[in-house]
Amino acid sequence: MKKKIFITGGGGYAGSRLVEDLVEKYDVSIFDTFYFETKHLDHLKNKINILKGDIRDTELLEKSCKDHDIFIHLACISNDASFALNEKLSKSVNLDAFEPMVKAAKSSGIKRFIYASTSSVYGISEEKNVREDHPLVPLTLYNKFKGMCEPLLLKHTNEDFTGVIFRPATVCGYSKRQRLDLSVNILTNFAVNKNKIVVFGGEQLRPNLNILDYIRAVKLLIEADKNLISDQIFNVGYQNLSINEIANIVKKVVEKEFPNKKIEIEHQESDDKRSYHINSDKIKEVLNFVPNHTIEEAVVELCNAFKNNLLPNSFDDENYFNVKKMLKLNVD
Repeated sequence: MKKKIFITGGGGYAGSRLVEDLVEKYDVSIFDTFYFETKHLDHLKNKINILKGDIRDTELLEKSCKDHDIFIHLACISNDASFALNEKLSKSVNLDAFEPMVKAAKSSGIKRFIYASTSSVYGISEEKNVREDHPLVPLTLYNKFKGMCEPLLLKHTNEDFTGVIFRPATVCGYSKRQRLDLSVNILTNFAVNKNKIVVFGGEQLRPNLNILDYIRAVKLLIEADKNLISDQIFNVGYQNLSINEIANIVKKVVEKEFPNKKIEIEHQESDDKRSYHINSDKIKEVLNFVPNHTIEEAVVELCNAFKNNLLPNSFDDENYFNVKKMLKLNVD
C-alpha cells in the first residue's frame, strides 16, 4: 500500500518539482494558497490531490491532513526580501501558524513530520564549517522565525510522532513554478537575457543546493529509519562559494551554452551581509547522503529552459518573483 504524503507549499518552486518526483511511488496531497496559480500543476491534476488552503486555517489543515502518513512542511513567505512586504503577515505565516499546525498534524494521526528550515538561520559566521550545533545568528525576520520554529516541532515529538528538520542551502535550478529571485537563478537570467551579471558585494559566502538534490534529500527523509532521524537537524548543502565564484560559473556555462554571447560581470556594493559556510557531513555520516548535482548542472538546465521559451518575460512576469507577486496580490 502506498504511503500517503501531505505537503504544505506543494505548489511552490521546490514543492511542485518534488511532487512530480513523488507521484509515481506515493499518494500525494498538496495544500497551498496558490498565490502563484496552478497552471504549472495541470499535468499532475489526475495524479495528485490538490487542496487550496492557508496554513493559518488550522481547522481546515487538520481536517485535510487526516489519513496521511507523512507531513512535509514547505509553505512559508519565502526568502529574506519577502519581509519587506508586511511583518505581520510574515510572522503569522512563518511563526504563529507553525505550532498549531504541528499539533494538528499530530492529532490527525500523522506519523512523521518533515520541516524545511533554512541554512540562512546561521546569518554571519566566520567559522570554516558551520555544523548543526552552531549558534543561530539570524539577520532577518525570515531566518529568525525559521529558527524559532525548530524547537516548537521537537517539543511535540514522541514515539508515535517523529519530527525531523533539514536546513537546505539556497536552491537553484529549473522548476515549472520557477523562481528567478534566488542567487544562481538571478545571475543566470541576467547572463542569458542581458548579457551582463550584476554582482552585489561578491565576497559573501553562500552554500548552494541543486533542486534535484533538494528532492533527493526529502525523499531520503521520507524513507529513512525513524531511529536515525528522530529529533535530528540536518544541514543540506553542496558548493559553498562566494557570490563572485558563482558569477564566474554562470558566465562560463552561459557562454558555452550560447556561443555567441560574451557576458560582462559588473560589481556593485551591497548591504546584504549574510555570509556562512555550512558543513553537511552529518547527513552523510547518518544517512549516507551526498549531493551529486552541481551549480553548473542547474545553470545548464535553466539555459535549456530559456532556449525552449519555458521562461518568457523573465524580468517582467511577477510570478517569478515572490515579493513582486505578493505586493500585487496585496496579501494579508
